Amino acid sequence: PPHVSRMFHAPNVCPRRTRATANTHHTSDARPQRSRHARPQGRMEGMADERESKELQSGTLVIGLGRFGSAVAVTQDQLGYEILAVEKNPARVQAFAGRFPLVEADATSKDALEQLGAREFRSAVVGVGSSLEAAVLITANLVDMGISSIWVKATSSQHGRILRRVGAHHVVYPDLDAGKRTAHLVGGRMVDYIEMEKDGFSIMKLRPPTEVHGFSLEELDLRGRYGVNVLAIRHPKQRFEYANSSTRIISDDEIIVSGDSRLLEYFANRP
Repeated sequence: PPHVSRMFHAPNVCPRRTRATANTHHTSDARPQRSRHARPQGRMEGMADERESKELQSGTLVIGLGRFGSAVAVTQDQLGYEILAVEKNPARVQAFAGRFPLVEADATSKDALEQLGAREFRSAVVGVGSSLEAAVLITANLVDMGISSIWVKATSSQHGRILRRVGAHHVVYPDLDAGKRTAHLVGGRMVDYIEMEKDGFSIMKLRPPTEVHGFSLEELDLRGRYGVNVLAIRHPKQRFEYANSSTRIISDDEIIVSGDSRLLEYFANRP
């Protein structure tokens, strides 16, 4: 019996030819594709075929539509990237049917991935971190297929080490990262925080300490005094703009600063 149960297409999607042989809602074997890539007629058709091939090679396979996987799929779809989501839970499939190209299938089966044309995708995101066995099997399948960029969700450092040994190129820890980010934010002044490297360079959005209110960046010399760089500033009811030496900070502003995470923490906690 086929490993792929059903294929769902978003409203503005037309089929693309693939090697898949699974039963779908179409009478021919097909891969979902956005209608905006519809093939032009006449002598431009050859160029369109080449372009479609490049788009297919740059697409992303999103496996698992839990909180993490669905966020990846929805965001990539909104950004206009070529994606195909794979989910084996019928309830989740129904919940997302019609929003983006979606297949109901068990990705732990290499045969199912072959039927979907997984080899033709450049990258894959595996969001089934709650099951180590499933994540390992799916990752191993993708490695065997030669996917050049494999991102896998992990729930612990031990989980992550196993996935890396199997062949995952990137391991992400959504729960751990969210917890660390929240720990930085609950202090008070921080509005947002991005750690670019562990215990190293970070970027922070915050409300400025009282001691810098009313001064220009040239007068403050924050890089010399605190080791932080002010990248941008937003005055009340305005958009962010690049900061320069004449930029003056007021109490209601928000500023984006960069630097070593410990120095940023120190600066953010200044009176």
